[in-house]
Amino acid sequence: MHQITVGDVIVDVVRKEIKNLHLAVYPPDGRVRIAAPYRLNDEALRLFTISRLGWIRRQQAKFASQERHSPREYVSGESHYFRGKRYRLRVIEQPGPGRIKRHARILELVVPKGSDGSRRQRILHTWYRVHLRAEIAPLIARWEPVMGVKVAEWGIKQMKTKWGTCNREAARLWFNLELAKKSLQCLEYVVVHEMVHLLERQHNDRFISYMDRFLPHWRLYRAELNHAPLGDWESTLGISHQGT
Repeated sequence: MHQITVGDVIVDVVRKEIKNLHLAVYPPDGRVRIAAPYRLNDEALRLFTISRLGWIRRQQAKFASQERHSPREYVSGESHYFRGKRYRLRVIEQPGPGRIKRHARILELVVPKGSDGSRRQRILHTWYRVHLRAEIAPLIARWEPVMGVKVAEWGIKQMKTKWGTCNREAARLWFNLELAKKSLQCLEYVVVHEMVHLLERQHNDRFISYMDRFLPHWRLYRAELNHAPLGDWESTLGISHQGT
C-alpha cells in the first residue's frame, strides 16, 4: 500500500486483481482509501479522486459531526451497548470467575477484587462473543436456503476497518465482535451483505440487485450502522463509491 495526495486529502491506495475502482471513507477521522486495478496508474487515481472530492468532503463532515464514545475504562456508571440498546455498567468485586448479568438497562460486571480494565474488558468481550455467536448461527441457517449458498466456515474477531469479510473461494465469513453492540436488524444486514458476496464478489449493480431482493430495507440498516455513536477506534463497513 502507498499514498497519493490530492489537495489536502491523503488517499491510501491498495492495488488488487479487480475490474473497477472502489473509493471508501472510514470513520472516525475520515480516512480515504482507494482499491484499484493494477492497470491504473497514480495519475488516473488522482483524476478519479478529484472528480469525487465533493463526495469525500461530505462523508468526512458527517463523521466529524458524529457522536463519539469516550474511551472505555470499565468502571461503574459507564455506558455500554448491547443489541443496539444502551446499558449502564455496574462493577461488583467478589471472589470467583468473572461474569456478566443483565438487568433491565444495567450490565452487572462481576470481577475478582483488584482486576484491572484489561481483564474487565476481556470478561465483557467474552460475554459479547457468546451472544453474538448465538445470534449469527440461526441467521446463516435461515439465509442459506433462500440464497442458494452454503457457508463452509464462519467466525468472530475484532476488526478495525470492516463489519465483516467474505472469502468467496473458501466460503468463509468473519464478523466483527463489535456487532454484538448493534441492533439485530443491523447484524442481519451485515450477515446478508457478506453472504451475498458468495454470489457476487464486487459491490456492483448485480450485488445491489441481490441486496434489494433479499433485504429490501438494507439501506436503512446500513445508515443506522453508519450513524451510530463511534467508539474510540470503531469503524463501519465504510461509506464507499465505485468507479470504472
